Parts: sequence; C-alpha cells; structure tokens
Amino acid sequence: MVITPITKAPTMKREQLLRALRKEAKTKGLTFRIDRAAGKGSHYRVHIGNRFATVQSGELTPLMVRTIRKQLGLE
Repeated sequence: MVITPITKAPTMKREQLLRALRKEAKTKGLTFRIDRAAGKGSHYRVHIGNRFATVQSGELTPLMVRTIRKQLGLE
C-alpha cells in the first residue's frame, strides 16, 4: 500500500464539522440551518446564508471538508 499525504491526514466527524460551521457562520453574521429531511438516508443538507451543501455521516476526509466549505462560500 502506498501511503500518500491524503491517507495520513486526520479525518473529522460530521458533528465536529457542523459545530465548526455553526460557529463560523455566527462570527460572520450568516444564518445557519441544518435540514435533515432534505438529505437522503443519513445525509444532512446544511445551509449557510443562501448557499447549501450536503454532508454525509461518519468520517470526513480533509478534501471532503474543503469541498463542503467551498460549496458554502467559506473558502
């Protein structure tokens, strides 16, 4: 198995990401909302301001976290 930087990177749980997004939205004065019904299965739809992203359950890789943050306009 080849070990690349992406496989060595720490992962983040969904709840950790949601706490961080809620805090960042509050500091920027944006609305934050989680829509559990809009996501399919164990996915949540997160709204910050007028943008949204779908967040899966379980472990999130740094690449996935970055993608979600870009979709929400935070990066």
